[in-house]
Amino acid sequence: MTVAQAVVEFLSKQYTVDSIGGQEYRERLIPGMFGIFGHGNVAGVGQALKQYQAADPSIMPYYQGRNEQAQAHQAVGYARHTRRRQTFAISTSIGPGSSNLLTGAALATTNRLPVLLLPSDTFATRAADPVLQQLELPYAYDITVNDAFRPLSKFFDRVSRPEQLFSAFHHGLRVLTDPAETGAVTISLPQDVQAEALDVPEEFLAERDWRIRRPEAEDEDIRRAVEAIRAAKRPLIIAGGGVLYAYANEELAAFAELTGIPVGNTQAGVGVLPWDHKHSLGAIGSTGTTAANAIAAEADLVIGIGTRYEDFTTASRTAFQNPDVKFVNINVAPIDAYKHGTTIPVVADARKALVKLNQALGGYRVGADLEEKVAAEKKRWNAIVDEAFETRFTPLPAQNEIIGATNKAMDDQDVVICAAGSLPGDLHKMWRVRDPFGYHVEYAYSCMGYEIPGGLGVKRAALAEAAAGGPNRDVVVMVGDGSYLMMHTELVTAVAERIKLIVVLIQNHGYASIGSLSESLGSQRFGTQYRVLDKEQHSFDAGEHLPIDLATNAESLGAKVIRIEPGENVIESLGAAIKEAKAAPETGPIVIHVESDPLLDAPSSESWWDVPVSQVSDLESTQQAYETYTDHKNRQRKLLG
Repeated sequence: MTVAQAVVEFLSKQYTVDSIGGQEYRERLIPGMFGIFGHGNVAGVGQALKQYQAADPSIMPYYQGRNEQAQAHQAVGYARHTRRRQTFAISTSIGPGSSNLLTGAALATTNRLPVLLLPSDTFATRAADPVLQQLELPYAYDITVNDAFRPLSKFFDRVSRPEQLFSAFHHGLRVLTDPAETGAVTISLPQDVQAEALDVPEEFLAERDWRIRRPEAEDEDIRRAVEAIRAAKRPLIIAGGGVLYAYANEELAAFAELTGIPVGNTQAGVGVLPWDHKHSLGAIGSTGTTAANAIAAEADLVIGIGTRYEDFTTASRTAFQNPDVKFVNINVAPIDAYKHGTTIPVVADARKALVKLNQALGGYRVGADLEEKVAAEKKRWNAIVDEAFETRFTPLPAQNEIIGATNKAMDDQDVVICAAGSLPGDLHKMWRVRDPFGYHVEYAYSCMGYEIPGGLGVKRAALAEAAAGGPNRDVVVMVGDGSYLMMHTELVTAVAERIKLIVVLIQNHGYASIGSLSESLGSQRFGTQYRVLDKEQHSFDAGEHLPIDLATNAESLGAKVIRIEPGENVIESLGAAIKEAKAAPETGPIVIHVESDPLLDAPSSESWWDVPVSQVSDLESTQQAYETYTDHKNRQRKLLG
């Protein structure tokens, strides 16, 4: 068989095996493959997929896509919803087909989510040299565009000879299925090698199980963590995505209820507790709730569970102001367990660590004063959100109102998807989630354009979940016009497969998030509005709005479109449109188009994010912004502990 045929058959027989609370799961690791064909893979992987489709379509189902980056995003969305037990493989042509995957690779690795990338490469033999779309570097002729994947991948290899196939894929899948190491796995396949024949050992094509490693916490680490917790007066838990990937939300709830320790969550950790759980403070950090940030400011012990502590979580290291604050970090990945100079890293699976902590902490509970403050801060924040969700009866609603109406119209088990712009921050602090699978905001890379393809990946996983007896989940993408224009063409993929993806498209005529940030930094929303060019000033800031009709654009791609007209009934009409879309049959994507006022901000987190301001400027607005920036910088801490 050819190398490509061996790759396809090998991937069809790989399984992940997982054990959660004594229950065993065995699932196919690669349930399908995406590919856009060109020279490089059309006669290799493309031929192999066609051959196996003719023999038995279930061996390796093939899926189309309109952009290689978007295909990677679909795989990532699928991987997250399946809790990293499944993902897709992506085959590309050489040159631009391969390099289109680079953003997808960076996103997957940053988010610690598995995706298998199979970019084609130039001839290993160099029989035809240079070929179309080959990058030539005179100082290193062995480098191709695929070498750009090296720093973006958790594993990289190039199969320059057919015999290298076996070790490349075994090592690649080892990394793909390792919770501590997973991310983008890239195996470069030269176009001639893909089509080359070789004798393949039967054992390579036999079914193989990859057990998900869930390491136990060492007893000494647990002892030291328990000692720190018992000594704490104002402890705080920060729960990240690792809690969800470890299926540890029930153990976390038991831990909070046993000890009274409040829980703040990162973007990836939304859903670890229901929004109205007694001990849930909601989002923490720069896009957090005032409740979580008020408790964080006084915390003397921070217990990080499954979080990578990015700067939004720590409010750029200003969130924790107690001079004696210490950190206990529980994480399956050592790089995250050791962050902030902690002296108590616990390198372990989140669920298994929590089981041991719950057993060891009998009799400990925080003081009544902390519990009373948590309750008071939660009440204050909930009132703020209630007010933000209220309809103001203006022609263009605030984004807050749109979020509130969408949240209310969705069922508890439905999933909201977002990634970039002002929406992620507003969703993080205000979205009221009840289901641990109900919130999917890609914010580690915050990639514009992720929303629709990522949502498709989640919807694919949700359909498979329902087919296996799970809940029927609608997937609702919330996306602004800026991010929509980046990668809206995957609506065509949903049309082709008749996948009902509900898209709430918010038109605000520009980049609302960066516009707001620009204004706060003294740059007056420069270059963030969609307007006609004023040629005399060479400015896009004051001209007429561009005559963009994104509703018609979506309609032209084959999606059903519901237009919400501006006026007093916008919010009521939006809620009704979402209900209508949810009731619709599974026949294709539905886009709900609504305009918003980008100048109406969400409630403040009473927090900060470090974005440097020019130290000197002729603009008075920038001078004032620098004074504010300096005040915040004075509160920034090293957080060693």
